[in-house]
Amino acid sequence: MLPHDRSSFTQGLEIADGTLYEGTGLHGSSRLRATDLATGEVRREVRLPADLFGEGITVTGDRIWQLTWQEGVAIERDRQTLAELRRVEYSGEGWGLCFDGSRLVMSDGSDRLTFRDPVTFEPVGGVDVRLAGVPAEELNELECAGGHVWANVWGSEDILRIDPASGQVTAVVDASGLLAPRDRAGTDVLNGIAAVPGTDEFVITGKNWPSMFRVRFDPA
Repeated sequence: MLPHDRSSFTQGLEIADGTLYEGTGLHGSSRLRATDLATGEVRREVRLPADLFGEGITVTGDRIWQLTWQEGVAIERDRQTLAELRRVEYSGEGWGLCFDGSRLVMSDGSDRLTFRDPVTFEPVGGVDVRLAGVPAEELNELECAGGHVWANVWGSEDILRIDPASGQVTAVVDASGLLAPRDRAGTDVLNGIAAVPGTDEFVITGKNWPSMFRVRFDPA
């Protein structure tokens, strides 16, 4: 278990070079923060303008992409300083984002994952996600790891393992029961998945949760 800032309405979580990057949401409270994974010390933080509702984030080399919810804008940032470099427009809503090493994978709350060029942000394809033949909707925060896309399902405590080639859900992780009942007050849904590089472990958390959890998934 690791400490987590309860004021963070978590939308995106990623680990790179020992740094935990977290994007948060809500108008007037959205930010991007870089913390030391080992100590929890905040290294850098930037706030979004009050008219932007931050969503998913992902690291691509020396850059970070940050989505917005309904504003149709993705922000490209310098990974070291978190400074905004440019904005790119897209259609529809922005929810989750991850990078598989060659392309971005983006969710919009539906059962559709859109693939995007990591430099231009232009769409380059996509896939419909199916669980036992049924559309898997409300796909939210994403993590690309081990050739899979892991996805929080908004409003639930399930994490889906998705084959990005076929869109098939190949496993479901039941992440319920992480928070003790005494810690539940004032919290929101499970949201936030970050693979720990060089391991088979993940750090997961939720919106306004007091803790993060370092776990191994045992998919059903």
